[in-house]
Amino acid sequence: MCGLSGEIRFDGRPADIGVVGRMTDAMHERGPDGSGLWEWGPVALGHRRLKIIDLSDKAAQPMADPALGLTAVFNGCLYNYRELREELRGDGYRFFSTSDTEVLVKAFHRWGADCVRRFAGMFAFAVFEQETGRLTLARDRLGIKPLYVSGNGDRLRFASTLPALLAGGEVNTDIDPVALHHYMTFHSLVPGERTILAGVRKLPPATVRTVEADGSSRDTVYWDPPFTRLPEHEGMDAADWRDAVHDRLRAAVRRRMVADVPVGVLLSGGLDSSVIVAMLAEEGQRDLSTFSIGFHAAGGDSGDEFRYSDLVADHFGTDHHRILIEDSRLLSGLPDAVRAMSEPMVSHDCVAFHLLSQEVARHVRVVQSGQGADEVFAGYRWFPPLAAVPRDEAFATYAREFFDHPHEDLAGIVAPEHLVDEDVSGEIIRRHLGRPGAETALDAVLRLETRLMLPDDPVKRVDNMTMAHGLEGRTPFLDHELVELAAACPPELKLVGGGKGILKEASRALLPREVVDRPKGYFPVPAIRHIDGPFLDLVRDVLTAPAARDRGLFDKAYVEGLLENRETSRTTTGVNMLWQLGLLEMWLQAQGV
Repeated sequence: MCGLSGEIRFDGRPADIGVVGRMTDAMHERGPDGSGLWEWGPVALGHRRLKIIDLSDKAAQPMADPALGLTAVFNGCLYNYRELREELRGDGYRFFSTSDTEVLVKAFHRWGADCVRRFAGMFAFAVFEQETGRLTLARDRLGIKPLYVSGNGDRLRFASTLPALLAGGEVNTDIDPVALHHYMTFHSLVPGERTILAGVRKLPPATVRTVEADGSSRDTVYWDPPFTRLPEHEGMDAADWRDAVHDRLRAAVRRRMVADVPVGVLLSGGLDSSVIVAMLAEEGQRDLSTFSIGFHAAGGDSGDEFRYSDLVADHFGTDHHRILIEDSRLLSGLPDAVRAMSEPMVSHDCVAFHLLSQEVARHVRVVQSGQGADEVFAGYRWFPPLAAVPRDEAFATYAREFFDHPHEDLAGIVAPEHLVDEDVSGEIIRRHLGRPGAETALDAVLRLETRLMLPDDPVKRVDNMTMAHGLEGRTPFLDHELVELAAACPPELKLVGGGKGILKEASRALLPREVVDRPKGYFPVPAIRHIDGPFLDLVRDVLTAPAARDRGLFDKAYVEGLLENRETSRTTTGVNMLWQLGLLEMWLQAQGV
């Protein structure tokens, strides 16, 4: 829910409330229900509100508590806010609203920055302390809620979206060559702090950044599961693990029903979203709204999974909405989907999520979604090959299965002036895989996926596409306690049945067999996967536009070769290279960069 922004200055000048107002206005879609600005000397804060918890004006932000000397802006949801409020009341705190934002403010006063360890939820927030002039920025454990930062030494600005920072002005929009290397290696995601723009960084997940009045800062990482077997699980057999996963997932799904508005489910028909529906039925949920999207077939690929989503909807008697998108609408909706991206995201289902969210927002304001299960429970095809690999050989196997291009191949794709000499993408993976802990090669890669890759795909995709329509997406598979349990689970239990074995076993008593044992599917958007006709024309126009020629990111001969022979444009992970290159240019041009 919501979008936040702000500026803190370190040069003795007052914060520019006009700049913060422009950043805030740029996030109107994230918070269509209200807006607010607050300034105090060197600090200004802004907020756009999506009303989910406490629909009254008492929950408006920025939220200032003069008695405590704190002012906060917050994006997200604290699912355990009611329990925390009762605990804080027991400590003598009084509340004027029923919002989770006020719980955050009181919790920060009571426990300081360590309050994040008590939060169960998704969040990004900024809290300013008037007495000390200190600003605290924080982000949830899995990076579900975004927070972008940009600074020049005299001031620091921050916002929930990168385009909001651009709206504030004075951002270095040069292409970061290291980020471009990541983009071309990791099928278009830029993990960690970097973004494709040199002047914008991300606050990493599970991080608290304390910014002092003089501009100095320090980061604290407050969550980092070891991905090892733990003493408390000693003696558990497969049935025990199945029951533990079932119970923990059920609790995660229940948590995400906390709202003062109805909550629906994005039902793809796959195991992950289907088990969420089953869990809610098990909890006694009635008249649950579910939503599925489909597209027309192309290139021999089916464009929908309605067979499975209909099966689940009928089985549990949901109020089901089947949404079929015409190719003409897909093409016309593509520019809006690209503009909604805080960073370029090449996944075909970004456009699907954007269009689906547009339809769903007509019915509900909150939905649960199954994203994250494949990363947490080893559902992707690059996980099984790691089972028999020694711990010190994890990198070679992961790189072979996951990387789009080896470092040496990029010289024929990226223009020389945008190349880096070192294999910076390989190095970041080697560093993460080489960290202490993580008993097996698979443990190490699952930790890498959870801590580094997951926040930038699919988590960012869900946030950007849903919030573009004032729709809040909640992801129970990214409940931090469920992730901790999965991290401790023996790898062989996750790999059973080709992946997600322990999750499948936990689902068998709840779902029809056809759903549990179906082949793994992907969110299909055939018209983009098989670029042809008007989609090919669009990509060609973008890659040959004057802005693209002036920027010169890619080797001209390579681009011309792709346009002439689309059949050779597939990468090892199935990403269409024309789409990968074209989407980046499309995003840059949409941002006016």
